[in-house]
Amino acid sequence: MITSVLVANRGEIACRVFRTCRESGIRTVAVHSDADENALHTRVADAAVRLPGATPAETYLRGEAIVKAALAAGADAVHPGYGFLSENADFARAVRDAGLVWIGPPPEAIEAMASKTRAKELLGIAPLTDVTEADLPVLVKAAAGGGGRGMRVVRDLADLDAALTAARAEATSAFGDGEVFVEPYLENGRHVEVQILADTHGTVWALGTRDCSLQRRHQKVIEEAPAPGLTPELTAELHDLAVRAARAVDYVGAGTVEFLVADGTAHFLEMNTRLQVEHPVTEAVFGIDLVALQFRIAEGHALENDPPRARGHAVEARLYAEDPAHGWAPQTGRLHRLAVPDGIRLDTGYTDGDDIGVHYDAMLAKAVAHAPTRAEAVRRLAGALERAAIHGPATNRDLLVRSLRHEEFTSGRMDTGFYDRHLADLTRSAPDPLAPLAAALADATVHGGRFGGWRNLPSQPQVKRYAMAGEEHEVRYHHTRTGLTAEGVRVVHADPERVVLETDGVRRRFAIARYGDQIHVNTTRLTALPRFPDPTTQHAPGSLLAPMPGTVVRVAQGLTEGTTVQAGQPLLWLEAMKMEHRITAPTTGTLAELNAVPGQQVTLGSLLAVVQAT
Repeated sequence: MITSVLVANRGEIACRVFRTCRESGIRTVAVHSDADENALHTRVADAAVRLPGATPAETYLRGEAIVKAALAAGADAVHPGYGFLSENADFARAVRDAGLVWIGPPPEAIEAMASKTRAKELLGIAPLTDVTEADLPVLVKAAAGGGGRGMRVVRDLADLDAALTAARAEATSAFGDGEVFVEPYLENGRHVEVQILADTHGTVWALGTRDCSLQRRHQKVIEEAPAPGLTPELTAELHDLAVRAARAVDYVGAGTVEFLVADGTAHFLEMNTRLQVEHPVTEAVFGIDLVALQFRIAEGHALENDPPRARGHAVEARLYAEDPAHGWAPQTGRLHRLAVPDGIRLDTGYTDGDDIGVHYDAMLAKAVAHAPTRAEAVRRLAGALERAAIHGPATNRDLLVRSLRHEEFTSGRMDTGFYDRHLADLTRSAPDPLAPLAAALADATVHGGRFGGWRNLPSQPQVKRYAMAGEEHEVRYHHTRTGLTAEGVRVVHADPERVVLETDGVRRRFAIARYGDQIHVNTTRLTALPRFPDPTTQHAPGSLLAPMPGTVVRVAQGLTEGTTVQAGQPLLWLEAMKMEHRITAPTTGTLAELNAVPGQQVTLGSLLAVVQAT
């Protein structure tokens, strides 16, 4: 019987596995990088072991160090979570060879399916080798791992070599394996998958379907179970294919078989030999704990002959610290508060006061709603996210709410091209116009109406400036003998944490939270600006500034100061939060400055290069 589990992972998935461990009376062991020394998963574990370094290659991808940590901490089993080494057969063997229980499929099954190229060969599907114009568009894809890393869509044959290079580099960084392959890219299909669970006694469960079509950068954003709109015949076919794939490799444990469904036909994509990020929607619909079942299977227990019956519908949204309106740029900084209304499951690796760093994935949490019908579950999740308190860096919260309420999604007609078609509309700025005034009035009450030791004249308006949604807003209000006033608005109440305003007979309440110059008014994020800003050094036209903290991983071959560049030409690549971000020339001209070299750590706003227009 398993008594102590080390989770060979971090963040949200480590915390999620630990939760089941605590409910099962199992002792928990965490591993952590130096960057994760104070992370939530290390704080909630019974014991934690340091992996020296910060990057995945130095830490969470070092199988021998993790096995050593498990032995040192007295663990008798290892759960790999997802990502990192979860689909690494050599790591699974090393765990077993050390006398530890591996909570996952046999290494032979991992080898057969974890490589997407070998999985396709096993099912008689050959990857593209000699790509021609007739094959376009194609998808360059990492053979190992998942999560959208190491993937590039190629629509022009001239871009293929660059896509292969970038995908190999990203796959090596994320998974320690730079193998990539090319397959046809089916546009506007639906991403549908089947959760499987198999024991050592020959029973294989197909636990329904999930739809994961809403994706950015080939990484899932919103998932649901069951997949809407599938015919009973297609659902049965997907189940049969998934079970057949599992039996073909004598699979054991939890896994997922993924398909692209187009024109009513299922196209096999891959089999993930691990727990998926979106597993909570299946748990909600079937009323099970997949991690607890993983433990039972690893202990040799048999599953029931038939899986439990599905009930209702579940939807999951991934909350990321990122800016969807600006290339999905990841965000860093202090997460001051994260809370959702009751009745919503929140799986997260962060808590109030934690810092979001640059080394790992930008996902903050997964929010899951379950209800008797799809429409009710979608409405419940959208409403909860809209009311959630998320104070800190910019997130994709507004995008999630708008996506869940988009007619194409609510009608179940979405596909993998959803964000390609609708991103501009979904990220169009729509800040609350009363938020700056509410912030100003709340701030005024902090000082009791006094500024600098003197009382303002009733006729003297007070002026406050805020940055909101990329724009500057100025608000004016007055102090009077009866309280605070503002033109066109009745101030019903104002204190440092709550403001009530009435316009056209309608009262609205605003919750105020401030963290230095950052202010959150309900769900609107503001930055307080000085009334008389000091002159600052302006960057020259054509300056390229780092859009995020990160590491310069590559500079375009042959690029030196004085080189002529074309608008849109890739100049260098930054790596942040396990993703590569391409920095391109803003205009055609001459490279006047180049301040970046491979391996260099840069901060947000660092000057990387300057292109002088010609």
